[in-house]
Amino acid sequence: MEIALLGGTGDIGEGLALRWAHDTEHTVLVGSRKPEKAASKADAYQTQLSERGVEHDLEGYGNEEAAARAEVVVVSVPPQYTSDTVEAVAPALDEGDVLVSPAVQMARDADGFHYDPPESGTVAETIAAAAPAGVPVVGAFQNLAAGALSNLDNELTADVVVTGDDDEAKGIVRSLAEDIEGIRALDGGPLANTGVVESITPLLINLAMNNEGMHDLTVQFQ
Repeated sequence: MEIALLGGTGDIGEGLALRWAHDTEHTVLVGSRKPEKAASKADAYQTQLSERGVEHDLEGYGNEEAAARAEVVVVSVPPQYTSDTVEAVAPALDEGDVLVSPAVQMARDADGFHYDPPESGTVAETIAAAAPAGVPVVGAFQNLAAGALSNLDNELTADVVVTGDDDEAKGIVRSLAEDIEGIRALDGGPLANTGVVESITPLLINLAMNNEGMHDLTVQFQ
């Protein structure tokens, strides 16, 4: 399957790109507003994998071209840019493509991080409002620490909650999530439930900041 990571040069994009390239045979497309930056990052990821004995071609493109080549498009840009990014790539999306929302909108003050949802309710719903008709949106990966993903020496043991209104799209994303070694994907219900998932992330960051040995804290449900 072809997976595009819009903003694939950032922290969460890097982590997902490396894990899918390391653990699977999926085609991984690194996207950026600047095609040359995407190409450079894709080369850097490929070099990192080659040093571990993994040969996997990663390709770098501008966001729109990456989206046009993919079946699953992960909007791995900062939350304030998600709507503009989706609107920019909308002409490149085909009916049946799947958009994935891993971002969480947060605020920080002297006490730590706090959930600060957008007016639309959640980042995932912001993306859904900007997405073309026939392109479902799925929330996933919000509670994974970017550092835990990008450090390939780190053995993941984490649950990923997947939300969305299209069962087929959710099934695709759950399968892709579980293709990453150490991840279990759970159905969290419709997209309206995404806020509950997003709101866990600032808690995890605060725990990691205030407790030793919890730098790459993840979630497991038992």
